[in-house]
Amino acid sequence: MSKKDINNTDYSSRGLMWKLLRKHISKSQLIGFSLASLVGLTIVILAVQFHQDVKPLFKDEDSFLRKDYIIITREVSTASTVLQGSNEFSTSDIEDIEAQPWCRQVGKFSSNDYSVEAIISVSGQGMRTMMFFESLPDEFLDVTDKNWKFDPNNPKIPVIISRDYLTLYNFGFAPSQGLPQASELAVSKAVNLQFTLRGNGEIQTFEGTLVGFSSRLNTIVVPEDFMKWSNEKFGNSAERNPSRLIVEVNSPGDERIGKYFSEHGYQVAGDKMNQSKAQGFLNIIVSIVIIVGVIISVLAFFILMLSIYLLLQKNTKKLQDLLVLGYSPDQVSRTYINMVIYINCAVMVVSVILMLLMRAYYLPMLNAMDVKGGSIIIALIVAVIIMSLISLGNILAIKRKIKDLWIQSS
Repeated sequence: MSKKDINNTDYSSRGLMWKLLRKHISKSQLIGFSLASLVGLTIVILAVQFHQDVKPLFKDEDSFLRKDYIIITREVSTASTVLQGSNEFSTSDIEDIEAQPWCRQVGKFSSNDYSVEAIISVSGQGMRTMMFFESLPDEFLDVTDKNWKFDPNNPKIPVIISRDYLTLYNFGFAPSQGLPQASELAVSKAVNLQFTLRGNGEIQTFEGTLVGFSSRLNTIVVPEDFMKWSNEKFGNSAERNPSRLIVEVNSPGDERIGKYFSEHGYQVAGDKMNQSKAQGFLNIIVSIVIIVGVIISVLAFFILMLSIYLLLQKNTKKLQDLLVLGYSPDQVSRTYINMVIYINCAVMVVSVILMLLMRAYYLPMLNAMDVKGGSIIIALIVAVIIMSLISLGNILAIKRKIKDLWIQSS
């Protein structure tokens, strides 16, 4: 007999076995398995792909999710007010914060130790007010400018102010006074600043330059070199501990941050801790989604196993007859194995298609945040691994059951 005849005979045998065994196959059970497996696998690979797409937010050093800045102070209690207690941070306090696993670095706010009077004028009209200065290391600033420096030989004070101040003017003060609103660029060019510093018997007037607006800092910032120079000239030159700190954290959603600040009586400026809690909650939700997807996939696996065992049980007599007629256990089990492989491959393909459709929906939202998305290779590998493991478990179970029937019929 030629090789072609053997192949034709083998094909005819498989076709005959399929006709004999398919009568007891429950289509509803197979559809139920397929849908459950489809939902579970889609959830898992979609969660994996979403993680890949947003990974730059967690890996990029400049990402808003990778790091954040928290400004802290000590709580001002009634007792500290009456007893005039210190609300400054000691060196040991700062070192303890720096030693925390969520802390990247700590910056100290320095303040002026002298009197500051400012004249703010626009188009010849101005106002006079008392003011204060603060400084901190440049790496904590969110405004960069070539004029951010101070030269005692050409004294001109560059300042950065909070963007909130301009917002208050544009949407609070200006409408109530019938004044026009102003953009940041217009304010930077139109506003003239003049500062008069008094202290140590010295009085000196400086021209000021508004170099930018900060979204991170709710204060009036000057360069550190100017703060040191002016405190030595107009202040008492005594080095003081800072009363405010800016902390750069590497995991904004870490619940240990809020717990640490609460235990030590530190207050956080703004709503930074609420943002951290929201990010931590998001991480929990993503983890729950992945767990749910895995559970559904595992349940789908057992649904198919139950369907196969019921099917084999219904066909026990036919299977035993085929084994007695000389068909090998591998030949008999091949029919069910092929059916499982076809179903699992179809589920995997449809799951990947659904994942890509859902990704096409949310990816434009990430692109709007300047996130380009990641590779789909990892999600595809996960899909192949999961379905391969499920298929392998099904194949081993089928072979074991057929082998038991073969032993019983021998």
